[in-house]
Amino acid sequence: MNTHRYNRQIILPEFGENSQQKLIKSKVLVIGAGGLGCPVLQFLATVGVGHIGIADDDKVDISNLHRQILYNENSIGKIKANEAKEKLHQINSEIEITAYSYKITHDNILPLIEQYDIIVDGTDNFQIRYLLNDACKLLKKPLVHGAIYQYEGQVSVFNIEKNGQITNYRDLFPVAPKSFEVPNCNQSGVLGTLSGLIGTVQANEVIKLITGIGDLLVHKLYLINVLNYETRIIKYNKLEIEMGPKNKEEFLTMNYDTFCNISSFSKKEIANKEELRSLLARENSILIDVRNEGEIPVINKYEYIRIPLTEFSHRLEELENYTTIIFVCQSGVRSEQAFKLVQQEYPQKDIFHIYKGVKTIL
Repeated sequence: MNTHRYNRQIILPEFGENSQQKLIKSKVLVIGAGGLGCPVLQFLATVGVGHIGIADDDKVDISNLHRQILYNENSIGKIKANEAKEKLHQINSEIEITAYSYKITHDNILPLIEQYDIIVDGTDNFQIRYLLNDACKLLKKPLVHGAIYQYEGQVSVFNIEKNGQITNYRDLFPVAPKSFEVPNCNQSGVLGTLSGLIGTVQANEVIKLITGIGDLLVHKLYLINVLNYETRIIKYNKLEIEMGPKNKEEFLTMNYDTFCNISSFSKKEIANKEELRSLLARENSILIDVRNEGEIPVINKYEYIRIPLTEFSHRLEELENYTTIIFVCQSGVRSEQAFKLVQQEYPQKDIFHIYKGVKTIL
């Protein structure tokens, strides 16, 4: 190790050679080499993180250059992961850098993140964000989250035990927004300096996490508005209801496109437990069993009310206070009938039915 390279941080109080050795021995994977990923990667390379992984299958576009600081005009059209690797080696040739230029999916994310100590979220879409969160939770990998929107940004650190709790992204945002509610940077725009600021805070949290110095943003969400420099730190706790897939099997069958675009179901059909949990986490939501009394199997994992289909015509007023309604029956036939009936009566409500029957949610 060339200690002279890192001398200005080694001489810091509470840092020293010991912290530098921890950095050199660490392995950090950054998912997304865009506006957030670029400053994260640059600072991780300069401080001497020994092995950096870069995952991004996107190509550099001229519209990226105002905020993605590792690239220049000669980078346009090149794969971001490969280009970032080359630029980082120019900054620090002593570290190991691995580029992954393929799309992150269910099938490859678990073996990928298993190789690393810490994962950094530099993504800008909710499907990958929830996929990454759930994978890190399953494998108990620390995840440094960052997100930006126009002039506002946020950072938090997940999957670290503190005060008897381990929190993750779903404890902050249990229900994914509809696809049209929160556009990405390409759709809504973003100030380039905000990307640099939030990415730098993420890199700082990684350094603190590796070295053990300072107070991490665990159970805390850091927020900043760069127009007025208003900053806040919001504390949060673990939800009482465990959200997200509970095991590898549930993870591999989870449809994140559907989860993050729930309103786009052609028939508002629910296929599994995870989709049901996400809907029940909404405010003023209810599960309604339209089977007759005594039918089995009994629902014992969720709160629900029973309104047999034969009684619907004179009990519709019981649904007035709910905004999200999910119907279930034995096979999906009666729940679809209830769905159509209530959709006609309350077209403004968000209505779903479990189309393969009650057994798919037990």
